[in-house]
Amino acid sequence: MSLLTKLAPHLPYVRRYARALTGDQATGDQYVRVALEALAAGEKSLDSTVSARVALYQVFHAIWCSSGARLETRQDESGIGGGHDAPQRLMRIAPPSRQAFLLTAVEGFTPDETAQILGTSFEEIAALISEAQREIDAELATDVLIIEDESIIAADIEALVKELGHKVIGIAATRTEAIHIIEGSQPGLVLADIQLADGSSGIDAVKDILATLDVPVIFITAFPERLLTGERPEPTFLITKPFQPETVKASIGQALFFHPSRKDNVT
Repeated sequence: MSLLTKLAPHLPYVRRYARALTGDQATGDQYVRVALEALAAGEKSLDSTVSARVALYQVFHAIWCSSGARLETRQDESGIGGGHDAPQRLMRIAPPSRQAFLLTAVEGFTPDETAQILGTSFEEIAALISEAQREIDAELATDVLIIEDESIIAADIEALVKELGHKVIGIAATRTEAIHIIEGSQPGLVLADIQLADGSSGIDAVKDILATLDVPVIFITAFPERLLTGERPEPTFLITKPFQPETVKASIGQALFFHPSRKDNVT
């Protein structure tokens, strides 16, 4: 199998990573191009002990690091330090934490694979991801609506939300209660169960909310099959009960971070 054939399926994804890492598609593509040229010239080689995708990202990372991360100055040059869009927020995260966050949250690598790509330990990756999460949480504090009819679970979710620095504007046990809450205040994030107390649907409640507000939604449910139908659109963020607290925290950070329209919803 030729080198190009081996790497072709992974090139769109490493381009996506390069763009997010550098803040610019043309610059990211240049890094990818240099990495491929280094492979073709034999200056770099793929690690045969890992998957082709991991090996490609390893080579890209080596090229990026060898440049001295010169592109970090682009934040000031292009005015990328302000605003609310994800690319702008990404560039404000320190490069090592940004790499760990992107590789796990966007590219879907495991912490072990991310450690292989960045040439560090699992423990260091965990620390970098935690640091990125803290930076994200501090920047993206917002008002949160919880739609959950089980009081104990609602209290657990509320505690997690507050621990991240967000404000809970209300806990709704029914579709009607959810609509009533948003009539008085606009949430920047909705955490919703599907099956509610009076037999109403959290899915319908979310549809009502999204008809008037542009906010990210995370479904937390014991019935994921009601959402994962194979039809589009399906929810980007779906957590199955019983949930792990760290999963909820990570999903909140990612949902807020990557949602494009939050300017009017941040407290």
